[in-house]
Amino acid sequence: MTKIEKREQFDLENLRKQVAQVRAREAGEKVEQDSGINSFARQIADQLREGNYTPTMIIGQFRLFEFLSLLVIGIAVFHLHMGFGTKLFLVQATVASTVSALTIAILQIGEGYRLPALRARMRFLPRILMSWAVPLAALAAITALLGADHIYSLRLITAWFLVGAAFLLIERILFAVGIRHWARNGVMERRAVIVGGGQAGKELIRALENQTDNDIRICGIFDDRGEKRSPVVVAGYPKLGTVAELVEFARLTRIDMLIIALPMSAEARILQLLKKLWVLPVDIRLAAHANKLRFRPRAYSHVGAVPMLDIFNKPIRDWDSVAKRIFDIAFSVLALVLLWPVMVGAAIAVKATSKGPVFFMQKRHGFNNEIINIFKFRSMYTEMSDPTARNAVTKNDPRVTPLGRFLRKSSIDELPQLFNVLLGDLSLVGPRPHAVLAQTQSRTYSDVVEGYFARHRVKPGVTGWAQINGWRGEIDNDDKIKFRTAYDLYYIENWSLLFDLKILFLTPFRLLNTENAY
Repeated sequence: MTKIEKREQFDLENLRKQVAQVRAREAGEKVEQDSGINSFARQIADQLREGNYTPTMIIGQFRLFEFLSLLVIGIAVFHLHMGFGTKLFLVQATVASTVSALTIAILQIGEGYRLPALRARMRFLPRILMSWAVPLAALAAITALLGADHIYSLRLITAWFLVGAAFLLIERILFAVGIRHWARNGVMERRAVIVGGGQAGKELIRALENQTDNDIRICGIFDDRGEKRSPVVVAGYPKLGTVAELVEFARLTRIDMLIIALPMSAEARILQLLKKLWVLPVDIRLAAHANKLRFRPRAYSHVGAVPMLDIFNKPIRDWDSVAKRIFDIAFSVLALVLLWPVMVGAAIAVKATSKGPVFFMQKRHGFNNEIINIFKFRSMYTEMSDPTARNAVTKNDPRVTPLGRFLRKSSIDELPQLFNVLLGDLSLVGPRPHAVLAQTQSRTYSDVVEGYFARHRVKPGVTGWAQINGWRGEIDNDDKIKFRTAYDLYYIENWSLLFDLKILFLTPFRLLNTENAY
């Protein structure tokens, strides 16, 4: 299905309603809204609520599949030729792994894992077969020089080549069919929103649609300007609302990229937009196809052949997110195995020393401002508990039980959050999640810190960089939340698995400082 066919799937009646809503809003009339966006934008958001797989993820999985498949083929051919139970299995497995890895590396260097090569059924097959033949030819030459052809004879290597070549031909053809199907169904795509309409937006959309290997799906246009400067329909795509509504739209759906369609000369306007949009966990790009000013080629990223300037990148993306999730599961399971006696003892103590449930549930901000439920051991008297956290816990707070003071100072009350990690709401390491209505001096944190919600561009964590640097406990002045946010943003911008491991290792030692833990 072409981009034009996708575009025609927009319901005409809904588009007419959207035009009427935009015109009514610009005329100063009251327009019914839901959760900060108009009804048509909400309908589009609901359609895109389901997650998608980026090409990077699918191609990475396919690369791993090819490596493992070639490795298995190499081992199987060797055993069929030499017989099972041979003592040379370790040598053979090492050689098969090396040959398979070299093949994948050559394919990568030869652009065998780019979308045009994966979509083409036949055009790239000679290059793929050559990538498979080169490592095997090198193996044949090495075994002949070393006099090891009794292990890897020319006959064995030829059989390995033929079986592997047949596999590559068949699976590449099938994958080309699959990738076209996934692109049609929206399974494999990058979802983009155009920020800014008018002629610049129209030229950008046309340029994107002309890309044969384009994996971008345009979901709509957002612009603050009126209909005279920015029509309600641009190149067949509807204007879904204002930039302020875009922030809410991006939190209701799964958007991968925001593309700003404004000339670089509109510096003030671009800065104004970025001030609102940088808090979102998406890639932000500035379209550069129509700008006369040119930078070095490496300064650009591209969608097909359309040049973009990278403004912000989504943090912890694609395979980094997979690695972090594996890290979270592995270490949270390990922590539960080691700490279950402590958790059982804490649960019994909570139940025995005060009336009420063992666990306390509180709504907090999660990834991309989603509302999540956090579990802790109850540390307050049930009748005095404050699920909203509007009133922060202070030193010698009468609402906290005697046992609760110990649990809070030792952070044992936080251990049930390990289950939140397994459920996927939290990460082991990340910005600490704050209660939805948390505030300092009668002001919400977002009123105190500009760009506060940018800390929600990643999953919140059980522990974090701010906490091990002493910024834990009561927030009773503006500076405390400002410093916490600054440390959280530093963590997001400098994330790595080693950084996570460092924070996790330091956490038990830094928890010994209970000065601000009430």
